[in-house]
Amino acid sequence: MKLNELKPAPGANRNRKRVGRGNGSGKGGTCGRGHKGQKSRSGGSIPAWFEGGQMPLVRRVPKRGPRRIAHKRVVYDVVNIKTLNLFEEEIEVNPERLIEAGIIKRKNARIKILGDGELNKKLNVRAHHFSKSAIEKIQAQGGTAEVI
Repeated sequence: MKLNELKPAPGANRNRKRVGRGNGSGKGGTCGRGHKGQKSRSGGSIPAWFEGGQMPLVRRVPKRGPRRIAHKRVVYDVVNIKTLNLFEEEIEVNPERLIEAGIIKRKNARIKILGDGELNKKLNVRAHHFSKSAIEKIQAQGGTAEVI
């Protein structure tokens, strides 16, 4: 056997199906799609997960495990202790002052004070939440940390 003598096996190459070319072809009229119904229309494909109007498996199986709910999560605007050195000695630092100073952008934001850096001034800080290290550093300078 030589390369120029190779031929495909009998029946391996089939002619393509020519639909809609008359009833004599066997695929005339409805072109093999049957009569009426969703699958007979153009663009009428059904997704693989569709169950004919029955309640889908994903919706009828009970859900388990934690699901994060964004609207219940509390989001804080974070301010580090070292940033509070911008204010004068013995002043009350509250959300309004932080907004005026440009440290916080959002109005009505919940503020959390973190203990990154050093505090060099005695300040009375009012915020929604404090870390333990932030409270210690504020009180070490003689200031107060008040939760709003």
